[in-house]
This record gives sequence, C-alpha cells and structure tokens, in this order.
Amino acid sequence: SVPDFDPASCKQAVNQWAIGEAVKTSRLVTENIEKYRFNDAADAIYKFAWNTYAAWYIELIKPIMNGDDADAKAETQAAAGWILDQVLKLLHPFMPFITEELWAKTADSRDSQLILAEWPDLPDTLINKSASDDIDALIRVITAIRSVRTEMNIPPSKKGPLVVVGADTKIKNRLERYSDAL
Repeated sequence: SVPDFDPASCKQAVNQWAIGEAVKTSRLVTENIEKYRFNDAADAIYKFAWNTYAAWYIELIKPIMNGDDADAKAETQAAAGWILDQVLKLLHPFMPFITEELWAKTADSRDSQLILAEWPDLPDTLINKSASDDIDALIRVITAIRSVRTEMNIPPSKKGPLVVVGADTKIKNRLERYSDAL
C-alpha cells in the first residue's frame, strides 16, 4: 500500500470504478455484520474479492500497467494496494490468521497489526457514477463477446475483429476509450 494515498484523487476510470465498488462492498459487509447476517457479509466480501477485484479489476488494469503513462501506472499501483487493504480489513473477521499474515507481508511497514486497523467507513463521494457506468458497460461487452466465442466454439487464442453495428456516438466513444481492455 502507498502511505497517504487519497482514493478521491484517482483519474483513471477503472480505479474510480473499483474504489466505488469497494465502498459499496464495505457498506454491505458492515450492514450485514451489524444485522448478524454473517453469511451475507462473507458472501459480499467473497464476491468482491474474487469477482470484482481479482477477475475484473486486475485484468482491466493490465493495459495501464503495460503502458507508457507513468502517472497512470503510479495511480493504479496505489489504488490496487489501497483496495487490497480494504479487502483484507473486510475479510479479517472471517479469516483472521491469513489476513493478518497478508497484512504484514503486503507493505514495507505498517503502524499496527490488522486487528488494530480502523474498520472501513468509506464515504459515498468515492463512488463515481460515470466511471461505474463505463466499466460496467465494458464488462457487459466483454462478457457478451466471451459468451458468443464459447457458443461458437472459438478458442481463446483465436483473434478476430469486433464489429459494432448500430452503436450511437456515446457507445462508440466508450468502445474506443477501452479498446486496449477489449
């Protein structure tokens, strides 16, 4: 994690989206713990950690991390670390030993153990609706492409052109903006 990282300072839509999803998940986990619905709380953080963070976020940031924009890379590294810290905090009640170990190993120095870290109380202002809409649409497109490829028995190694028919300017701009991820 990057000390003094401000998640509100992110400019990359994928980082804004992931931070917003972390905020929503934090709220959901907290609400369910307070209602003693531990299974729902565990399910919420599990889905975020595996589906949002690992399956989508890590894949979507690869073009940034392999690109030439040093500022975007630095922001993305800091955001990924910050989000991982939130995941560890939210997982801690369910997996205390492994999260404590990961907490100690994922940063050069920590002020305290994870058990003493503040519970995430993240402001709704970190949710960027525009970034969420963009990335959610991108995920739907990628999911649809994967479905068609599977239905038609096209191996993942085969590359093909993506043809978009009937798209308005907003959709065309969005697809162009995220062409590297596609």
